[in-house]
Amino acid sequence: MREQIVNFNPFLKPWLAPQPNNVAGKGVIEKPGETENFIWQTRKAEPTQYENDFGDALEKVFEAGAMELQEVVDGLNRVGFRTPEGSTWNADRLAAEFRLLAE
Repeated sequence: MREQIVNFNPFLKPWLAPQPNNVAGKGVIEKPGETENFIWQTRKAEPTQYENDFGDALEKVFEAGAMELQEVVDGLNRVGFRTPEGSTWNADRLAAEFRLLAE
């Protein structure tokens, strides 16, 4: 059997909004020690080059001291990182990108 190395979890279940359950042990969290722990277990797929570049740009912006959304927007524009469409960032577009990448 040939071993295949992946950088994401192909068995990741889609995220569901939590629903309260008052019965002990009947929630959606796996029992410790009974579930195989995969490397990269929270990824649906390996990151794209754009996602890696976006992460690198965000690191630069946060290292420069950005804390608020508008500061992040200004920082991304200052370092020259553009939207996937090639435009400069604004707060609404950045918030939409964060929501998209969080899916």
